[in-house]
Amino acid sequence: MYKRVFQFAKTFVPRISETELIALRSGTSCVDRDIFQGNIYALRNLNKKYKYEKHKWQENDNIPFRKSKVNELLQKYGNAEIYPSSQTSEIFDYIGRNNFLSFIIDTSYGGSKLSVSEISSILTKITSCNPALGVSVMVPNSLGPGELLSHYGTAAQKQYYLPKLANGSFIPCFGLTGPNNGSDAAGSIDKGVVKYNTKGEKVIEVEVNKRYITLAPVANLVGLAFRVRDPDRLLGAGKEGITVALLEKGHEGLLQETHHDPLQCGFPNGTVKGKVSITMDQIIGGEPNIGNGWKMLMECLAAGRGVSLPATANASSKTATYGMYLYSKHRKQFQIPLLRMQGVQEKLVEMVYHTWVIQSSIALTNAILDTGEKPSVLSAIMKQQTTDRAREVLNHGMDVHAGSSICLGENNFMEKFYRAAPVGITVEGSNTLTRNLIIFGQGLNKSHPHLYPVIDSILENNQSAFESSSVNLLQHVGNSYLRSIMPTITSDIYVRLYSQTHDFSHLANIVALKGGNLKSEQFLSANMADIFSNLYLAYSVQWFEKQTNTSEFLTNYCIERLLDDNQRIINRIVSNYGVFGVPILHLRKSVSDEKYVKRTELIEELEHNPRIMEEIKNDVYVDDTALGNLTKLDMLNPQSDTYRKLYNQVIQVGEFPNQA
Repeated sequence: MYKRVFQFAKTFVPRISETELIALRSGTSCVDRDIFQGNIYALRNLNKKYKYEKHKWQENDNIPFRKSKVNELLQKYGNAEIYPSSQTSEIFDYIGRNNFLSFIIDTSYGGSKLSVSEISSILTKITSCNPALGVSVMVPNSLGPGELLSHYGTAAQKQYYLPKLANGSFIPCFGLTGPNNGSDAAGSIDKGVVKYNTKGEKVIEVEVNKRYITLAPVANLVGLAFRVRDPDRLLGAGKEGITVALLEKGHEGLLQETHHDPLQCGFPNGTVKGKVSITMDQIIGGEPNIGNGWKMLMECLAAGRGVSLPATANASSKTATYGMYLYSKHRKQFQIPLLRMQGVQEKLVEMVYHTWVIQSSIALTNAILDTGEKPSVLSAIMKQQTTDRAREVLNHGMDVHAGSSICLGENNFMEKFYRAAPVGITVEGSNTLTRNLIIFGQGLNKSHPHLYPVIDSILENNQSAFESSSVNLLQHVGNSYLRSIMPTITSDIYVRLYSQTHDFSHLANIVALKGGNLKSEQFLSANMADIFSNLYLAYSVQWFEKQTNTSEFLTNYCIERLLDDNQRIINRIVSNYGVFGVPILHLRKSVSDEKYVKRTELIEELEHNPRIMEEIKNDVYVDDTALGNLTKLDMLNPQSDTYRKLYNQVIQVGEFPNQA
């Protein structure tokens, strides 16, 4: 029997490319696996396994990196144009000399080797003041050669490059994206051919054409990804595939001549082109690592995007929400504060909701990463969800700030984030791609507790492994179904969360029957991604409250909204399944509309519980900024002359002399 089933399963399993297989086998699963499994015991005890690391910026830490350096940097260059600018060289010299490019490098090589939580906190604070400066610090500390060298470099490469990266002698960039490989990063990537040069050395000759490469205009150390072909078998059998190498600026044939201008956001971004010859010692890890590049990128960069881009989203949402809360308290129209107007309250509630979800999920993800996990699926969730939600925050904030947000000037604390928002949504895998194909599509295979072993046994043509893994899968499917039909007899929000987790676990098993067709049914896969993501965010909010004890009301509000959104999506999926939806009909449930009073109550909670805004303000730079003035305003007597003078200052839009 199993033999026939095994043969049938071979025809059912979707085609998995080499790059997809490497992605599936890279990284780790943790909380994402628990959600797919419906492991409620593990999920409700996340607070015991992961701890929140909150940073107190008034502390002066000792070497290798003092937090006070961040304030010093922002006092000096917080308002500076980064690129193109007459100060560009000066700024990069400063951040290099002061160890801002050393966060992921081990102390034995002169680095600072900070925790993920601390890196995220530092990036958030820098970005909250100057997004372009944040990007300039972010890239070398997550998405550049330093991470790859630390994990895969030879001893000689580490000894040579890492100290120079740590002290800023090398400013790195990494070239992956080209005109024909964007979201499909491994697709039509630059190709190189193995040859012998005139000295009799084995080299790889590559025609490079990279674009959208952050820091390329200022970099003097260039990482390159390309596909190696070895038609003459100079490397031996099986030594082809995606490979990464390092070239220093000025390498013969390497051109760094043009730059892009991403929405005038002010960070260096440009092209890397030319025909180059790469020696074996310029490959990260040397000749043995030829063809291992995609695995290297999946292991290192996937985790990185779960830190850097969420940190920028955290900075923009925190800054906008904190600033708009204070602004709406003091700005009056029709003789009443904006905060008393329900239309403004509605906007502010949305801002607080999304911001709280963003910061909670970032805190949990950072804590997970600090345990050594490399959760590629969770990183995809974080990249897509935080950047999308930050854009929502900014849209609402712009509406409330109105004229002050559409005119440039020192009191406009949101426009720089508003312009930069599409950048975070686009880079490191577009959010559309990530939502439609990766989060659930990859998550189903990687995070599901029993599906991948079945697939792997088929790919390896191992019938014995197929039999044992199939039994485990069937047991899981049965248990998930039984748990999903158990009625929820309480309105407790956490019980509802656990119940919906069981529903998702069962639904995922049914959707998995789509097999390879799921790739083309992106309406379905995107909806499943939303449910999966919202569950992770809900558990993050629950965990964050257990760690901080900030606001039970806000916690319940956020989780309830996430669960309501999920239930509507589940109902939609069931409706679209038609006659084949019988096994999931019981998942349909009614969803109550939100009561207006909930929004009013949340505003009251903000006013009576200052800890909420204190948490939102954490990691935001306020000194000598418009936010600083709003903070001072909030501490003054509204009847005083000092208050009136400062109030008139903070509501001013930018004014500039007319041209002659």
